[in-house]
Amino acid sequence: MLAQLPDGRSWRTALGWLTIAITATACTTTVSVPPGSSTTEPSRTAQPTPAGGTVGAVDREAMKADEQTAVTAVDAFWRRHFTEQFGQPYQGPRVAGAYKGTNGPPCGGEAASVPFNAVYCRPGDFVAWDDDLMAAGYSQIGDAWVYLIIAHEWGHAIQARLRSDRVSVAAELQADCLAGAALQGAADDGLIAVEPGDSEEIARTLAAVADDYPWTNESDHGNAEQRTSAFNTGVAGGVAACI
Repeated sequence: MLAQLPDGRSWRTALGWLTIAITATACTTTVSVPPGSSTTEPSRTAQPTPAGGTVGAVDREAMKADEQTAVTAVDAFWRRHFTEQFGQPYQGPRVAGAYKGTNGPPCGGEAASVPFNAVYCRPGDFVAWDDDLMAAGYSQIGDAWVYLIIAHEWGHAIQARLRSDRVSVAAELQADCLAGAALQGAADDGLIAVEPGDSEEIARTLAAVADDYPWTNESDHGNAEQRTSAFNTGVAGGVAACI
Protein backbone atom coordinates (compact mmCIF):
# COMPACT_ATOMS: atom_id res chain seq x y z
CA MET A 1 0.00 0.00 0.00
CA LEU A 2 1.04 3.56 -0.65
CA ALA A 3 0.24 6.84 1.04
CA GLN A 4 -1.68 8.15 -1.95
CA LEU A 5 -3.95 6.74 -4.63
CA PRO A 6 -2.24 6.64 -8.05
CA ASP A 7 -5.19 5.47 -10.12
CA GLY A 8 -8.39 5.89 -8.13
CA ARG A 9 -8.76 2.19 -7.23
CA SER A 10 -10.49 1.59 -3.94
CA TRP A 11 -10.68 -1.21 -1.43
CA ARG A 12 -14.21 -1.83 -2.68
CA THR A 13 -13.04 -2.71 -6.18
CA ALA A 14 -10.04 -4.64 -4.93
CA LEU A 15 -12.01 -6.68 -2.39
CA GLY A 16 -15.16 -7.40 -4.34
CA TRP A 17 -14.27 -11.10 -4.54
CA LEU A 18 -12.60 -11.43 -1.16
CA THR A 19 -15.12 -13.95 0.16
CA ILE A 20 -14.26 -16.25 -2.74
CA ALA A 21 -10.54 -15.83 -2.08
CA ILE A 22 -10.90 -16.78 1.57
CA THR A 23 -12.34 -20.17 0.64
CA ALA A 24 -9.07 -21.12 -0.95
CA THR A 25 -6.81 -19.62 1.71
CA ALA A 26 -8.53 -20.43 5.00
CA CYS A 27 -6.53 -22.66 7.31
CA THR A 28 -7.90 -25.61 9.24
CA THR A 29 -5.51 -25.56 12.18
CA THR A 30 -7.21 -25.73 15.56
CA VAL A 31 -5.40 -24.00 18.42
CA SER A 32 -6.83 -23.86 21.93
CA VAL A 33 -6.86 -20.69 24.03
CA PRO A 34 -4.22 -20.87 26.77
CA PRO A 35 -5.65 -21.40 30.30
CA GLY A 36 -6.30 -18.14 32.08
CA SER A 37 -6.31 -16.03 28.94
CA SER A 38 -8.87 -13.26 28.60
CA THR A 39 -10.89 -12.27 25.58
CA THR A 40 -12.14 -9.02 27.12
CA GLU A 41 -9.47 -6.52 28.20
CA PRO A 42 -7.05 -6.03 26.71
CA SER A 43 -8.21 -6.97 23.23
CA ARG A 44 -5.58 -9.21 21.71
CA THR A 45 -4.67 -10.39 18.24
CA ALA A 46 -1.84 -12.91 18.09
CA GLN A 47 0.22 -14.18 15.18
CA PRO A 48 0.79 -17.46 13.37
CA THR A 49 4.00 -19.06 14.59
CA PRO A 50 6.70 -18.42 11.97
CA ALA A 51 8.21 -21.48 10.35
CA GLY A 52 10.96 -22.84 12.55
CA GLY A 53 9.97 -20.44 15.34
CA THR A 54 11.71 -17.47 13.70
CA VAL A 55 10.52 -14.41 11.80
CA GLY A 56 11.38 -14.43 8.11
CA ALA A 57 13.60 -11.83 6.48
CA VAL A 58 11.85 -8.48 6.50
CA ASP A 59 12.76 -4.87 5.78
CA ARG A 60 11.86 -3.47 9.18
CA GLU A 61 12.37 0.12 8.10
CA ALA A 62 9.81 -0.35 5.33
CA MET A 63 7.53 -2.14 7.80
CA LYS A 64 7.76 0.73 10.28
CA ALA A 65 6.96 3.18 7.50
CA ASP A 66 3.84 1.14 6.70
CA GLU A 67 2.90 1.08 10.39
CA GLN A 68 3.14 4.87 10.53
CA THR A 69 1.12 5.24 7.33
CA ALA A 70 -1.54 2.88 8.68
CA VAL A 71 -1.77 4.76 11.98
CA THR A 72 -1.94 8.13 10.23
CA ALA A 73 -4.54 7.00 7.68
CA VAL A 74 -6.83 5.20 10.12
CA ASP A 75 -6.68 8.03 12.65
CA ALA A 76 -7.32 10.59 9.91
CA PHE A 77 -10.34 8.66 8.68
CA TRP A 78 -11.91 8.56 12.13
CA ARG A 79 -10.97 12.18 12.78
CA ARG A 80 -12.84 13.19 9.63
CA HIS A 81 -15.89 10.97 10.05
CA PHE A 82 -16.41 10.00 13.70
CA THR A 83 -18.44 13.08 14.63
CA GLU A 84 -20.70 12.84 11.56
CA GLN A 85 -21.36 9.19 12.35
CA PHE A 86 -21.85 9.41 16.09
CA GLY A 87 -22.52 13.06 16.93
CA GLN A 88 -19.74 13.38 19.49
CA PRO A 89 -16.15 14.69 19.47
CA TYR A 90 -13.34 12.36 18.45
CA GLN A 91 -10.15 11.81 20.35
CA GLY A 92 -7.86 9.12 19.02
CA PRO A 93 -6.20 6.54 21.26
CA ARG A 94 -2.59 6.90 22.24
CA VAL A 95 -0.25 4.90 20.03
CA ALA A 96 2.20 3.06 22.25
CA GLY A 97 3.54 1.44 19.10
CA ALA A 98 5.87 -1.51 18.89
CA TYR A 99 7.28 -3.45 21.81
CA LYS A 100 9.47 -6.54 22.07
CA GLY A 101 8.28 -9.67 23.82
CA THR A 102 7.17 -8.71 27.33
CA ASN A 103 8.74 -5.24 27.30
CA GLY A 104 5.56 -3.37 26.51
CA PRO A 105 3.34 -0.96 28.43
CA PRO A 106 1.13 -2.26 31.26
CA CYS A 107 -2.64 -2.12 30.92
CA GLY A 108 -4.70 -1.21 33.96
CA GLY A 109 -2.05 -2.50 36.33
CA GLU A 110 -1.62 -5.76 34.44
CA ALA A 111 0.87 -6.75 31.77
CA ALA A 112 -0.50 -6.03 28.32
CA SER A 113 2.67 -6.92 26.46
CA VAL A 114 2.26 -10.57 25.55
CA PRO A 115 4.71 -11.76 22.88
CA PHE A 116 3.33 -11.93 19.33
CA ASN A 117 0.25 -9.89 20.17
CA ALA A 118 -1.46 -6.67 19.23
CA VAL A 119 -3.56 -4.93 21.83
CA TYR A 120 -6.02 -2.16 22.53
CA CYS A 121 -5.92 -1.34 26.23
CA ARG A 122 -9.13 0.30 27.36
CA PRO A 123 -7.94 1.51 30.79
CA GLY A 124 -4.90 3.15 29.22
CA ASP A 125 -6.67 3.99 25.94
CA PHE A 126 -3.74 2.93 23.77
CA VAL A 127 -2.92 0.56 20.95
CA ALA A 128 0.33 -1.39 20.83
CA TRP A 129 1.81 -4.38 19.05
CA ASP A 130 4.73 -6.75 19.28
CA ASP A 131 7.35 -5.85 16.69
CA ASP A 132 7.86 -9.53 15.87
CA LEU A 133 4.11 -10.01 15.36
CA MET A 134 4.17 -7.38 12.66
CA ALA A 135 7.39 -8.74 11.15
CA ALA A 136 6.02 -12.30 11.01
CA GLY A 137 2.91 -11.27 9.09
CA TYR A 138 4.80 -8.73 7.00
CA SER A 139 7.28 -11.35 5.84
CA GLN A 140 4.78 -14.18 5.36
CA ILE A 141 1.76 -12.30 4.00
CA GLY A 142 2.62 -8.71 3.05
CA ASP A 143 2.09 -5.10 4.04
CA ALA A 144 -1.72 -5.42 4.14
CA TRP A 145 -1.19 -7.41 7.34
CA VAL A 146 0.03 -4.25 9.11
CA TYR A 147 -2.92 -2.17 7.95
CA LEU A 148 -5.52 -4.70 9.01
CA ILE A 149 -4.00 -5.37 12.45
CA ILE A 150 -3.82 -1.66 13.25
CA ALA A 151 -7.28 -0.91 11.83
CA HIS A 152 -8.77 -3.79 13.84
CA GLU A 153 -7.27 -2.64 17.15
CA TRP A 154 -8.36 0.92 16.34
CA GLY A 155 -11.85 -0.53 15.90
CA HIS A 156 -11.75 -1.60 19.54
CA ALA A 157 -10.77 1.95 20.48
CA ILE A 158 -13.81 3.22 18.57
CA GLN A 159 -16.04 0.74 20.43
CA ALA A 160 -14.73 2.11 23.72
CA ARG A 161 -15.98 5.56 22.68
CA LEU A 162 -19.54 4.45 21.91
CA ARG A 163 -22.62 3.89 24.02
CA SER A 164 -22.93 0.28 25.07
CA ASP A 165 -26.03 -0.22 22.92
CA ARG A 166 -23.94 0.52 19.83
CA VAL A 167 -21.30 -2.08 20.61
CA SER A 168 -22.08 -5.54 19.30
CA VAL A 169 -21.94 -8.57 21.58
CA ALA A 170 -19.76 -9.98 18.77
CA ALA A 171 -17.17 -7.30 19.52
CA GLU A 172 -14.34 -8.89 17.54
CA LEU A 173 -16.42 -9.20 14.38
CA GLN A 174 -17.62 -5.62 14.80
CA ALA A 175 -13.97 -4.53 15.07
CA ASP A 176 -13.29 -6.39 11.79
CA CYS A 177 -16.23 -4.54 10.24
CA LEU A 178 -14.96 -1.18 11.51
CA ALA A 179 -11.52 -2.04 10.13
CA GLY A 180 -13.03 -2.64 6.69
CA ALA A 181 -14.97 0.62 6.90
CA ALA A 182 -11.90 2.57 7.98
CA LEU A 183 -9.57 1.15 5.32
CA GLN A 184 -12.14 1.63 2.57
CA GLY A 185 -12.90 5.11 3.84
CA ALA A 186 -9.21 5.98 4.02
CA ALA A 187 -8.82 4.84 0.40
CA ASP A 188 -11.88 6.85 -0.64
CA ASP A 189 -10.40 9.89 1.11
CA GLY A 190 -7.10 9.44 -0.74
CA LEU A 191 -5.13 8.60 2.39
CA ILE A 192 -3.91 5.17 1.25
CA ALA A 193 -3.67 3.36 -2.05
CA VAL A 194 -4.65 -0.17 -2.97
CA GLU A 195 -2.00 -2.15 -4.79
CA PRO A 196 -2.27 -5.38 -6.78
CA GLY A 197 -2.30 -8.32 -4.41
CA ASP A 198 -3.72 -6.44 -1.42
CA SER A 199 -7.02 -8.32 -1.59
CA GLU A 200 -5.21 -11.65 -1.38
CA GLU A 201 -3.12 -10.40 1.54
CA ILE A 202 -6.24 -9.26 3.41
CA ALA A 203 -7.85 -12.64 2.76
CA ARG A 204 -4.81 -14.50 4.09
CA THR A 205 -4.61 -12.20 7.13
CA LEU A 206 -8.26 -12.78 8.02
CA ALA A 207 -7.80 -16.51 7.58
CA ALA A 208 -4.71 -16.48 9.80
CA VAL A 209 -6.23 -14.43 12.60
CA ALA A 210 -9.29 -16.70 12.55
CA ASP A 211 -7.54 -20.06 12.57
CA ASP A 212 -3.86 -19.88 13.56
CA TYR A 213 -3.79 -17.67 16.64
CA PRO A 214 -3.45 -18.88 20.22
CA TRP A 215 -5.51 -15.94 21.51
CA THR A 216 -8.43 -16.36 19.13
CA ASN A 217 -11.18 -18.94 18.91
CA GLU A 218 -14.37 -19.13 16.93
CA SER A 219 -16.65 -18.64 19.93
CA ASP A 220 -15.58 -15.03 20.46
CA HIS A 221 -13.68 -14.02 17.30
CA GLY A 222 -15.54 -15.91 14.58
CA ASN A 223 -14.22 -18.25 11.93
CA ALA A 224 -12.52 -17.18 8.70
CA GLU A 225 -15.78 -16.90 6.77
CA GLN A 226 -17.43 -14.82 9.50
CA ARG A 227 -14.44 -12.51 9.85
CA THR A 228 -14.26 -12.01 6.09
CA SER A 229 -17.99 -11.31 5.95
CA ALA A 230 -17.68 -8.75 8.75
CA PHE A 231 -14.76 -7.01 7.04
CA ASN A 232 -16.61 -6.95 3.72
CA THR A 233 -19.69 -5.52 5.42
CA GLY A 234 -17.62 -2.54 6.51
CA VAL A 235 -16.02 -2.21 3.07
CA ALA A 236 -19.37 -2.22 1.29
CA GLY A 237 -21.59 -0.40 3.78
CA GLY A 238 -19.28 1.87 5.71
CA VAL A 239 -19.36 2.59 9.43
CA ALA A 240 -23.15 2.62 9.68
CA ALA A 241 -23.30 -0.99 8.50
CA CYS A 242 -21.17 -2.05 11.48
CA ILE A 243 -23.38 -0.52 14.18
